[in-house]
Amino acid sequence: MLSKNQAKFIQSLHHKKFRLESGYFIAEGEKVVEELLESSYNVESIFATKEWFDKNAAGLTKLQKRNTALKRIEVTFDELKTISALTTPNQALAVAKIPVQVLDEANLMGRFSLVLDEVKVPGNLGTLIRIADWFGIQHIICSSSSVEVYNPKVVQSTMGSLFRVQVYYVDLPEFLNKIKTKLPIIGAVLDGDSLYKTSLPKAGLILLGNESKGISKELLPLVSQKILIPKFPESHAESLNVAVAAGIICSETLRVRLK
Repeated sequence: MLSKNQAKFIQSLHHKKFRLESGYFIAEGEKVVEELLESSYNVESIFATKEWFDKNAAGLTKLQKRNTALKRIEVTFDELKTISALTTPNQALAVAKIPVQVLDEANLMGRFSLVLDEVKVPGNLGTLIRIADWFGIQHIICSSSSVEVYNPKVVQSTMGSLFRVQVYYVDLPEFLNKIKTKLPIIGAVLDGDSLYKTSLPKAGLILLGNESKGISKELLPLVSQKILIPKFPESHAESLNVAVAAGIICSETLRVRLK
């Protein structure tokens, strides 16, 4: 049964301020929570219906062996609605500890990573994380002004990929200035060379800009290779969604890696 204090605490985690203060975030939905249980994240408690607990008994037993302090609270669907951040609640909600992510530049060498400049839309960041996971990209570096990765909408839209991709927040100009001599910085811009007519390196940082403004002016001089996703000659579309652009570019990096 859900207590008033538990409900109040979970509802507070819908807000960034309280997530940062408490060090916890919420994950919702069958797929997301099941992926969370398989991850290395420290799960503090699970609020779910009896049907969900019965269905996931085996996985919960394994998790309980690793985390003996795990709390399992059976709730009704109506109780779940009072704590859910979703418009349509699912059968399970988990509270987990926000891990400390420390960026080690050595882990970026010899591979591709995504770098996001002021990506603000939660759904876009979530989709970008899923794309990274799909194409084997393990690290995403975000500007400090990008949307917070543990925003419930971001967590939900990753569909569990969040638990396999490392996401960091840095001072982007400082970071890129420091690393530009070690890795090529590939920027997606409107005046770049066609992605299909240029040679991509075997590793590097793929820099993607804000949904409406693109890459910040202060970062453009740090880009070592400018690329453009060309559009069909008869197309009148103004631009591509940042996540769609990332998917196309990541697909090309996979082609390079498979050669």
